[in-house]
Amino acid sequence: MGDEPDSLILRLLRDMRAEMATKSDIADLRSEMEMLRAALRSEVYSLRTDVASDIAVLQAEDKKTRKELGEQISGLRHAVTAYHSSVIGHGVLISELEARVRRVELHLDLPSTETN
Repeated sequence: MGDEPDSLILRLLRDMRAEMATKSDIADLRSEMEMLRAALRSEVYSLRTDVASDIAVLQAEDKKTRKELGEQISGLRHAVTAYHSSVIGHGVLISELEARVRRVELHLDLPSTETN
């Protein structure tokens, strides 16, 4: 019986020591988690700032892009108007040429070149 109380006490002391080490490990983990939480908070705030900055830049670029797009559309509109005027002008010239060819054909009694 003399050995049993000593071994029982030693076993209880060892269990307590293991629990105490675990408690200190938990305290260390809690401390580390607090540091990580603070670092994460800092990163989130930094990310929020970056996103807000990017959104502001995009909005400014959007205004700039809209202005550039408006200028491009205006330039395209002028080009289409100039092309259209040119085509209509050529159309008038072609119709005048066709009228002259018909008159020449009639004058010379030539068969018409138009296909029906």
